[in-house]
Amino acid sequence: MVAQKKSKSSKFLTVPTRPVPIDRDRSVAGLLEKMEGAGFGARQLAEAHRIWLDMLDDNSTIYLCGSGNLIPSGMRRLLSYVIKNRFVDVIVMSGTVLFHDIHETLGRNHYQAHPSMSDEELETSEIMRLGDTLANRVEYQEADEWIGSVINQLDSSRAYAVREFLHLLGRELAEIAHEDGIMTAAYKARIPVFCPDILNSEMSVGIARARFEKKLQFTFDTTQDTLEIMQIAQKTRNSGVITLGSTGSQGMLNVSEIASYITRTTPRGHKYAISMATDAVPLSARTPSYSGSHTEVFGKLHRGATTAFVPADPSIGLPMIITALSQTAAKFMKGRKRPNFSFSGKDLSIDVP
Repeated sequence: MVAQKKSKSSKFLTVPTRPVPIDRDRSVAGLLEKMEGAGFGARQLAEAHRIWLDMLDDNSTIYLCGSGNLIPSGMRRLLSYVIKNRFVDVIVMSGTVLFHDIHETLGRNHYQAHPSMSDEELETSEIMRLGDTLANRVEYQEADEWIGSVINQLDSSRAYAVREFLHLLGRELAEIAHEDGIMTAAYKARIPVFCPDILNSEMSVGIARARFEKKLQFTFDTTQDTLEIMQIAQKTRNSGVITLGSTGSQGMLNVSEIASYITRTTPRGHKYAISMATDAVPLSARTPSYSGSHTEVFGKLHRGATTAFVPADPSIGLPMIITALSQTAAKFMKGRKRPNFSFSGKDLSIDVP
């Protein structure tokens, strides 16, 4: 029998895709395992779950970045779950996410909208439309007032890092909350929350209201936030980043890499990266290759980094991944050596075992 001559393409065409089967396995983790054999978004979603487990198993410091309408879309309980269970170690959230989190943790709700609702009628009723969800404008103003009540308790003779301010907000929320959100879960888990755009978001309205109505003098020391992020990056051995929504939320991490020359350290880049967004990205960034377009999507990466770009709204992909983690992560958490943070007044310190 004549041996079949191998074509030039044979070294590449080795692993065929596998159509996702229908069976009686109803676990989400089982479904994602089957999706690993598919392609495009299905495969990337499955790989995102696998990469998250790899981060936990590799004792990586895991950054969770997020922006947009994560809370109105119903993600608060899922996010607080991964924070409380220490599936992540550092939070970097937009001010919009954190304001919505405060709103819901204060016991308020977001509501489902219907296309038949006119914007004019909603405006007359003091209702805000956020995509296909609604919020009571008066209740948002109550959240502004609550932020001001916390500022009223602070020392006006000094500036506060944004991270310290958010830690104090989480502490006060934890005293009155009936159910955890991002900020209360982070406070209880003793992990830091950073916000790169606090003055560009609804959070700033409550701060401005305190100045306008109560004449409360309050200032931020944003330089301290940069120094703290630099400290975390410097002491971290391996890192991974999970970005939900726009890549703008991870810009704060990129700055710490740029500023590494100050501490005379060599930026290592992230060993693992997951991005879940509806943003259009080059096709080359959807496969686990290392290229310049990857840096645009994930930030600075370690050479040979493992990545997954999930082309989906986080409100679709996140419930699947976190539900799967609730079924698969326990064995990776038992021996995990995670970073420990100490909060002493205005100072933050980190210990990496």
